[in-house]
Amino acid sequence: MVTTFSLALSPFVQSVFWVAVAFVIFFVIFGKRLWAVVAGMLDARAAAIRAEIAEAGRLRREAEAMLKDAEARRRAALDEAKVLLEGARAEAEHLAATAAKEAEQAARRRERMAIDRIAAAEKAAVTAVRIAAVEIATGAAADVIRQELDAGADAALVNRAITALPAALARKIA
Repeated sequence: MVTTFSLALSPFVQSVFWVAVAFVIFFVIFGKRLWAVVAGMLDARAAAIRAEIAEAGRLRREAEAMLKDAEARRRAALDEAKVLLEGARAEAEHLAATAAKEAEQAARRRERMAIDRIAAAEKAAVTAVRIAAVEIATGAAADVIRQELDAGADAALVNRAITALPAALARKIA
């Protein structure tokens, strides 16, 4: 038997072997550099992600703080609105009471004025009646005196009136 050595069956002849050897040599020579570049890229990406997460956390804290601040301002505004409403309600009640009191006082003043006018009208009417009565009595007395009094009785009447004049004036002044 003849043994023939076949070069085709040898692993050194197949192209897969040489590609694998080239691949290993390539990674032995350039692997460290490639790994540094890939690791650097991955580290940079991780750092960017960490920075984005930190920024998102900071933004969230700011948003929560703004939310708390807005809620506090809203509560303060509601409290202030309640205080203003209560003050306005109290002021309205006070104004209504004052207006009612003023209206009552005005009605009393008008009533007093009407009573005073009525009293003045009554006084004027009484005065007018008295004046008319005095004029009628004076006219009647003058007629009686003219008809029944002679010169002697007239002089005696005038003398009595003159004597009584100081006493009548003293009563009038007092």
